Amino acid sequence: MWREHGDVLTAPTVARLVASSAKPKSNVLFLGYDKTKTRLIDALSANKCKIWHTEDRMQCFDSFDIVVSFGYRYIIPEELIRNTKAPIINLHTGYLPWNRGAHPNFWAFYDGTPSGVSIHLIDKGIDTGPVLYQRRVQFTKDETTFKATYNRLISEVEDLFLENIIEFIEQRFTATPQRGPGSFKRVRDLPVDFSGWNAEIEAEIRRLRSKEPLA
Repeated sequence: MWREHGDVLTAPTVARLVASSAKPKSNVLFLGYDKTKTRLIDALSANKCKIWHTEDRMQCFDSFDIVVSFGYRYIIPEELIRNTKAPIINLHTGYLPWNRGAHPNFWAFYDGTPSGVSIHLIDKGIDTGPVLYQRRVQFTKDETTFKATYNRLISEVEDLFLENIIEFIEQRFTATPQRGPGSFKRVRDLPVDFSGWNAEIEAEIRRLRSKEPLA
């Protein structure tokens, strides 16, 4: 069971209260990025949610109406997903079912698959859950590095969440199963001679495909 001590909720792990309301519309657990890295916590607070935050592993979601995962580094265990009534929502910087898993922005360019963002329910697989909202993203002529395009995708997925924030809070969204095999990559699949996120995309992809060594 959870125990509340001041602004800390403990089970065997810790989540801190970061926003509250006298009559909250929803009790939200936010996993991953904190208020310095995302606009979404303040937006949920502005919509009268009581919000707990953690970057740590969790073993119980019983006290929450909804769980939001954004920049969370842990895989949520299947047993925990199965035993919670709260929808667990993940923000992903890839256009599902393409580029599930690690570094979706890189693989969209390398494999020539669609670039975009998706918000989906978490199930027992990695980025395999049904999609709630998604958007294709076309980059500008000035967004030429992996870092610039990644920053754009972060902004786009946050915008997509904010455009539908009431639906999330009130759980009025529709989940659509993913279709097609798509693709999946692990962290270790990134080329060992990748020169880094500040690299110019076109030149870097051309070099990696031709197996040219770094200069």
